[in-house]
Amino acid sequence: MTAPAPSFADRVLAARRSRACELPAWADTRQFLDNLLGILFPHFSSTPFHSAREIDARFELVARDLIEALLPVAHTMQVKASDVADAFLDRLPNVWDGLWLDAEAIYRGDPAAESVDEVISAYPGFLAIAIHRISHEFWRLGVPIFPRMLAEVAHQRTGIDIHPGAAIGPSFCIDHGTGVVIGETAVVGAHVKIYQGVTLGALSVDKALSGTRRHPTIGDRVVIYSHATILGGSTVVGHDSVIGGNVWLTASVPPHARLYHRNATGLRTGDAVPVASEFDI
Repeated sequence: MTAPAPSFADRVLAARRSRACELPAWADTRQFLDNLLGILFPHFSSTPFHSAREIDARFELVARDLIEALLPVAHTMQVKASDVADAFLDRLPNVWDGLWLDAEAIYRGDPAAESVDEVISAYPGFLAIAIHRISHEFWRLGVPIFPRMLAEVAHQRTGIDIHPGAAIGPSFCIDHGTGVVIGETAVVGAHVKIYQGVTLGALSVDKALSGTRRHPTIGDRVVIYSHATILGGSTVVGHDSVIGGNVWLTASVPPHARLYHRNATGLRTGDAVPVASEFDI
């Protein structure tokens, strides 16, 4: 006599038991991130600090939270969770200094921004960059899953999807930001500015290409306008170039290039005579 097939509830329970202990908890991930940002920037927390000793003590608590968050994946790491926490905190001063440069770049790049404090408090581009800078350090340290979860927090909160493996240079500006996608192997230079809807993606999503360079390289001081799509691991945008809105780019362009999408439209005036109009976007 054959045993009865397991119920759906039994199957769900078995799957939960086999995986729940191997994944960082979302609550722990968000708590670590929010507490860390709250220490680094008063814009994200109302907690006052009156001395450096208080801040050091709070960093110790954040390190403890980080170790707890990493425990489910600790057996897959080559170093102990406590060593990861120590290494991350060692790198944190450089991350913090870089984030001030990013905030300044966004402020300088947006005429609507009234102050750096406004940028930090209210600009989704800054929040996405801040979380990326943090998640990228865990990516560099070889921590599994956790940096992807941090990146997804940024995605949920801002609509900006940056893979933690992407290498992004200093003074990075994302203006508006909704719909921006930056892939794992993208390399972005210094003083780059991008607008909403920009994709730095791969030409192919074939699984066999995992571990290869699939995403473009963007040179220093490049500006990429809204909804431009730049694809391919061999695609290089030379420094000081401007990529116009809605451009679809799969080939390299030299430094100082100006690339635009030309869109022909029909304009109907009051006398009902169609007039052809062209705009460089």
